[in-house]
Amino acid sequence: MKHDLLHIQGKPYVLVPLHEYRMMDNGDAAGGSNTNIPQDILDRLYTKQESPIKILRKHRGLTQADLARDAGLSRPYLTEIETGRKDGSVSAIKAIAASLGVSTGLLV
Repeated sequence: MKHDLLHIQGKPYVLVPLHEYRMMDNGDAAGGSNTNIPQDILDRLYTKQESPIKILRKHRGLTQADLARDAGLSRPYLTEIETGRKDGSVSAIKAIAASLGVSTGLLV
């Protein structure tokens, strides 16, 4: 299979289709299996154009208030993490991941 080679600031990069990358990655970046997450949601997570917390929260049908309550956080704090205004503590990210049923690696 042929892939495109790109040079960005003098460094070589290989352009790989997203589905092939996921197959090569085999879920390791997420810290485990992604079999319970639909393909279109994984595509959105891998492109990193939106907050992974927001993507997964909406996929699970949760409001910010629901997720905050489940994770034991305040809704304003969750909003700051979701919008990128705050990184969130390790314990907060772990609690959010547990509430969403995913590994912490999928959120960071």
